[in-house]
Amino acid sequence: MTSTAHREPNVSVAVPNGPLTVLPAADITDEPVRLSLVLPTYNESGNVAELVGRLARRLDAALEVGYEIIVIDDDSPDGTFEVALRLAAEFPRLRVMRRRHERGLATAVVRGWQVARGEVLAVMDADLQHPPELAPALYAEIDRGADLAIASRYGRGRVGQRSVGRRLRSRVAQLIGLVLLPDVLGRVSDPMSGYFMVRRSAIVGIELAPCGYKILIEILGRGRCARISELAYVFQERRAGRSKDSSRVYFEYLLHLLRLRSSGQGCAGRGHSASFRH
Repeated sequence: MTSTAHREPNVSVAVPNGPLTVLPAADITDEPVRLSLVLPTYNESGNVAELVGRLARRLDAALEVGYEIIVIDDDSPDGTFEVALRLAAEFPRLRVMRRRHERGLATAVVRGWQVARGEVLAVMDADLQHPPELAPALYAEIDRGADLAIASRYGRGRVGQRSVGRRLRSRVAQLIGLVLLPDVLGRVSDPMSGYFMVRRSAIVGIELAPCGYKILIEILGRGRCARISELAYVFQERRAGRSKDSSRVYFEYLLHLLRLRSSGQGCAGRGHSASFRH
């Protein structure tokens, strides 16, 4: 991995370029932390302050290990980057990156992981639809030995506040995935989740090729995740800003499935274990 030579004076993290490959933490820093949680943002100025505050309070109280929160903003016109930058003065574990020449949630996540110092890499949405209070429990699953810990929308009784249309689209997309990649997507209840944690060692050295918004599919298809754990949660509707959910998201999801299938990743999960906790 190489980094761009230009760095704005008020930007705390330079944007990586080159292949989407995560290196060992020792190649990134001499002071690794245990957990790096990436928040990809676009037009989330109304949500990012509350999210960072809730995350920091919960992680400070629940974790006895070092962590960092990394906001990766795709040059939002609503000033999300500036809001996040101001928060760094209050939250010293917060780092901020602005991307100007690259777009897309999934690639933003990997770029964040490339600069992350953590042995455990995590991602969640920045729109408050994913409960920050679940983060310590996800980390606990990794601490118990899981390679991948996923927050699932489909636990028993966990319907949440999503519209009927969104629930139907998600279920149809999941069924298509089970047909195309049964040995990969059949391992988990919510392969389209955007809230999960993974051991760095499970993806180090693998050139990732995510498409669109659904980075978890790439981790399931290419990662070395022998043990997977899922935790149920209730999905909430966003409070501020506009939803990124659209027909394009599902089209990109289908393209991603076909790409993984054609690359021979369809048997990656065979013989490995998964567990679900409520």
